[in-house]
Amino acid sequence: MADSEKASARRQRSEPGVVETCLPARLDRLPWSAWHWRIVIGLGTVWILDGLEVTIVGNMAGRLAQNGSGIAISTSQVTTVAAAVYVAGACSGALFFGWLTDRLGRKKLFMVTLAVYLAATAVTAVSWTAWFFFLCRFFTGFGIGGEYAAINSAIDELIPARVRGRVDLIINGSFWVGAALGAFASIALLNTALFATDIGWRLAFGIGVALGLVILLVRRHVPESPRWLYTHGRAPEAEQVVVEAEQAVERESGQPLPPVTGEPIRIRERQALGFGTIVRTVVARYPRRTSLGLALFIGQAFLYNSVTFGYAVILTTYFGVAEGDTGYYFVVIAVGNFLGPLLLGHLFDTVGRKPMIAGSYIGSGLLLFATAALFQHGSLSAATMTACWTVVLFLASAGASAAYLTVSEIFPLETRALSIAFFYAVGTAVGGISGPLLFNGLVSSGKVSDTTLAFCIGAALMTLAGLVEAAIGVKAERRSLESLATPLSAVPAPSKG
Repeated sequence: MADSEKASARRQRSEPGVVETCLPARLDRLPWSAWHWRIVIGLGTVWILDGLEVTIVGNMAGRLAQNGSGIAISTSQVTTVAAAVYVAGACSGALFFGWLTDRLGRKKLFMVTLAVYLAATAVTAVSWTAWFFFLCRFFTGFGIGGEYAAINSAIDELIPARVRGRVDLIINGSFWVGAALGAFASIALLNTALFATDIGWRLAFGIGVALGLVILLVRRHVPESPRWLYTHGRAPEAEQVVVEAEQAVERESGQPLPPVTGEPIRIRERQALGFGTIVRTVVARYPRRTSLGLALFIGQAFLYNSVTFGYAVILTTYFGVAEGDTGYYFVVIAVGNFLGPLLLGHLFDTVGRKPMIAGSYIGSGLLLFATAALFQHGSLSAATMTACWTVVLFLASAGASAAYLTVSEIFPLETRALSIAFFYAVGTAVGGISGPLLFNGLVSSGKVSDTTLAFCIGAALMTLAGLVEAAIGVKAERRSLESLATPLSAVPAPSKG
């Protein structure tokens, strides 16, 4: 590193408790490297776990309700009550761990939340009755919800601004890699020629435990967020993290790093903010951004929780697909969902956030309206229905992933984790709890008109959210987090006069 850069990065105290730093700019100018890959693998793979969990339970619903399964529970209890309990746990975990993440740090919490998930998932495998299964699902969701807050905040604070959009979208979209794994696993585990009725579904939960343990080992080497450190009186530790990253990148590339651009920021070291201060900041200081976040989360939460928990029921109820074969169809949908963020993600950094988020939400909503019309007229088979949903969710998945990106980057540093948790919890509570209950209630009636109505509700919410984005979305592409929302701890530069 050049001497001038070292000088610009050095802590300068012009008044007690104030740190002048270029650490954010130094992180944003780093070329992509193995250091970044370690962060992505250690943190981002949690979405695979969530996709695995949701899909396995949805596809196992019929098997759990069979005689001889070893658990007294009905199909409707799995697809409605258990689904809603899981989401309620995720909402509660997001708020609880989101609050702790802003107070205690990103790294401590993303280790704890994964441990909670692992324990709850392992215990689910020994469930014998409905109430115990519901309890386990709640705490599994509790851990996963906490992961959302801790992980999204850590990733966005460590990834360079120029690629933050595509990286965040692909990571959030990896939920569908887990969904595909869950669908394939359910095909084998539901095969009674391979596994007994009371064994296959129990082994399914062991997949999540095994994958989670591997992630836990990798995650130990992910650093704490330097941005969090320097706002909590730990500037030397923040400096050390960034220096180690710079040295690792220089060793890998064999080239000197590009120069640091932009003015340093001045931060007053402070301890954790109170909950009331955070809420006032999010709601009172940024009311338009709050409305935007809620619209995006409610739309995608209703659509996705409805589909993931209820698509197998649609296939078996309306198209006569055997319970053991629903996984094949779900794999196709999962692939389409992952390809959306993977292929479109770079456009969110180049074309821009507003046009891409609005376009993906509105486009998926209009396509879903068309799918509903075809279904109502009896024009679809199991294969063509799946093809329609795959196209719808190709667009919707990119938009839904961008919802997490949006609320992570448009609020101040000190509120980031709890902001993510708040929007996830409120949006998911409205769309993710009511969605499965309403959607499955309509689908289970066996009436085509009821299922068509469920499709239209999801389409309307997605379209409305896209219109909100078009009206008040934030142009956040390739901008530093600090330029999007000034940290609450920031102090103005002293007057030169």
